[in-house]
This record gives sequence, C-alpha cells and structure tokens, in this order.
Amino acid sequence: MATIVTLGALLFILVNLIYFLKDKHFKYSYFSTALFYKLFFVLFGIMIAFAVLYYALSFDNPMLRVSSPGGKPVEHTFSNYLYYSGVTILSVGYGDYIPTGYLRFFALLEAAIGLLLPTAYFIKVLDSKGNKGNE
Repeated sequence: MATIVTLGALLFILVNLIYFLKDKHFKYSYFSTALFYKLFFVLFGIMIAFAVLYYALSFDNPMLRVSSPGGKPVEHTFSNYLYYSGVTILSVGYGDYIPTGYLRFFALLEAAIGLLLPTAYFIKVLDSKGNKGNE
C-alpha cells in the first residue's frame, strides 16, 4: 500500500511540475524555463561540489557532528555529506548535523550562495523582461 501511495504522490508532483513549466497562459509572465533549468543545474552542481569538499575535509578528523547532547561524529559517508550540503544550500537547515572546524566557514559560504543565486536569477528574469518591453 505504501508503494502505491508513494508512486501516486510522485506522479502527482511530476504532473504538476510539467503543467507549471508547460503552461502557456503565462505568456507575459516573468518566468523563464531556460533560466529555471540553468538555476536548478547550477545549484545542483554547487551542492555536489560542496559535498565533495566536505567529504574531503573530513578524511582526517570528523567535522560533522550529530546535534545531540553527546555530539557524536557523523558516519563518514558521501551520502551524509551530500545530505548536509543539500539542506545547507537550500537553507532548510534541519539542525540534525552541526559543522565543526573549517566546515563552518564553508557551510556559511554555501548557504550564502544558496540565497544569493536564486535572487540573482529573479533579478535577471525581471531585467530581461524589462528590456524586452523597451524595444
């Protein structure tokens, strides 16, 4: 039963995303599909690059700890660092992992990129629509 519900939810999400991206009613809106894809893939690439950086920095000593009274080091697997990178760049910050050492600086840098890059995207889209109206 859980499999059917999961597949149904994923299908629903996919159909809604396709509908949103292909809808022609918003011909004069500020949404740019090409820029959206570009933003998505750039953020995804940066997220993976930071995960690799975190993983490499943590080879010698653990730099990611569980947010608990004991603060045990997080298991040194790439998937843990990819997860941490994802919640950092998307500014979700669940708080289940805490960076230590050099990772603190890089986590701040990644969070800043995660906030500023979409802002630059929206400014670019608004600016490009404004320039087309002046022509």
